[in-house]
Amino acid sequence: MKRTIAIVGGGDTSEYHVSLRSAQGIYSFIDKEKYTLYIVEMHGLDWHVQLPDGTKTPVDRNDFSFVLNGQKTTFDFAYITIHGTPGEDGRLQGYFDMLHIPYSCCGVLAASLTYDKFACNQFLKGFGVRIADSILLRGGQTIADEDVLEKIGLPCFIKPSLGGSSFGVTKVKTREQIQPAIAKAFEEAQEVLIEAFMEGTELTCGCYKTRTKSVVFPVTEVVSHNEYFDYEAKYNGESDEITPARISEELSDRVQKLTLAIYDILGAQGLIRVDYIVTAGEKINLLEVNTTPGMTTASFIPQQVRAAGLDIKDVMTDIIENKFLL
Repeated sequence: MKRTIAIVGGGDTSEYHVSLRSAQGIYSFIDKEKYTLYIVEMHGLDWHVQLPDGTKTPVDRNDFSFVLNGQKTTFDFAYITIHGTPGEDGRLQGYFDMLHIPYSCCGVLAASLTYDKFACNQFLKGFGVRIADSILLRGGQTIADEDVLEKIGLPCFIKPSLGGSSFGVTKVKTREQIQPAIAKAFEEAQEVLIEAFMEGTELTCGCYKTRTKSVVFPVTEVVSHNEYFDYEAKYNGESDEITPARISEELSDRVQKLTLAIYDILGAQGLIRVDYIVTAGEKINLLEVNTTPGMTTASFIPQQVRAAGLDIKDVMTDIIENKFLL
């Protein structure tokens, strides 16, 4: 009998529509001969299933079920592709844990940690991972321009510490831009990160592990047409994404090994993607860890899967079936 899979998208942040695009991507990737698929959209307390005829039906949050043709339908597995809360920060993972529904990505602790860029980077720094100098501001806290200039310098990035999108991010080059950039970031999240600028080559690398194997993908080099890898560069094609990256085999190997190590340190599950900046002397610096990476057909992970000579359908099957192995 086919397993019934929920592809869970939407969420409660500015990444809502991007998440729904990822949900459509995953729907296209998963083997429909093996699984029965439904896209579940979440926005606040509005949870509903998209039915094949284009209509929608509500989800019963008591047991994550829905009614189809008068019959209750339950899910065997949830593929979480919400970028932002509640799917990237551990909340939805806790809900599924309580209902004993297996899901695609890491658990509550790893999700909560990686969702907070500052906390995650500081945690990984303790394991020897290089990161940029940074300052964290929580809601209600302020900082003088002089302190930013002294402790971080210019240029710098000011961005939400929570979440994984490019919303609310500013590359600050003058003193006058500091406070407006902080205010803009606080519009997106209750924690703001002020981070030193690092000059170098931007790379990203994805991987996943199952109980029987480890798979790390070719490294992608990201060349933004804009000042940095902003929303337009990330989602509207204003960047060159080169896979495999134009770097030495030795550096590529180091990035891949570090990606697998970070996976293990965090206790990640399913697919992750780790973003880096390589600065002078081929020093690898962590930018952030994405535990629910974008999964449109043009996203980094599908690109890397293709470059590795793998079939994305097989990767999806690995992720799903791994949760059912004894």
